[in-house]
Amino acid sequence: MNVDGADEASWEGPEDETQAVVEAVGRQLKMWRKAAGLSPAEFGALMGYGENLIYKIERGARIPRPEFLDKADEVLGAGGKIAAMKEDVERARYPKKVRDLEKLEAQAVELGAYGNHNIHGLLQTKEYAHALYDSRRPTLAEDDLERHVAARMARQEIFDRKPITTLTFVQEEVTLKRPIGGKMVLRRQLERILEIGQLRHVEIQVMPTEREDHAGMSGQVQILKLRDGSTVGYSEAQLTSRLVVHPQEVQVLELRYGIIRSQALTPRESLAFIEKLRGET
Repeated sequence: MNVDGADEASWEGPEDETQAVVEAVGRQLKMWRKAAGLSPAEFGALMGYGENLIYKIERGARIPRPEFLDKADEVLGAGGKIAAMKEDVERARYPKKVRDLEKLEAQAVELGAYGNHNIHGLLQTKEYAHALYDSRRPTLAEDDLERHVAARMARQEIFDRKPITTLTFVQEEVTLKRPIGGKMVLRRQLERILEIGQLRHVEIQVMPTEREDHAGMSGQVQILKLRDGSTVGYSEAQLTSRLVVHPQEVQVLELRYGIIRSQALTPRESLAFIEKLRGET
């Protein structure tokens, strides 16, 4: 039994309004446990975790992992009712700024992004994302690393969403050459970009390093046109991220992104360029 196994069975508590979801799941677990005539200690013993963790999950102080809910469903004979709550807590484990960005992306009819440092999150493979987060300093705890990677992968549902979202990406050439995670990880990443680039509602462009005139020298740009007709920008730096909503600032970002796209290789030229890089990797 893993008496001190809180980290293996749960994540740290949620940061915002998702607290209500986590508390509701905890109450449901408590009701099922009591209905089964089990004390927290007895339930923990059957689950393979300590009594303290059971208390924390039941009061909403910890977010249960999917495997914890699956095991609880089996132990308590819930017939799938507890396991079904995995969907409710799925988003609660992601960092707040990721959830906020995901909400924006869910409202977008068009999204455009220029990346100058690494491959955009929506284009990343799981292995690339893992290697990227693993390179952070200070080093992320394993649980935090897993949370960030899972959240990034979940955002990629945007490619399959209906109605479709028009997506355009401009990647700086260097981002396609830096071997984050090693050459094989990079090769699979390039293959993934080529695959996404074949989608009819996606255009991927490459900004060659040799370009003298470059409108993106102030940093990355992300523009989202929403269903309500409004347009917003999203900016992320070393330790901060912010939503850009002031019309004049959004207009500047739109102008810059449009010029960046005009200065980059065309989508057809870009895919050929990436195909060549893959062959050399």
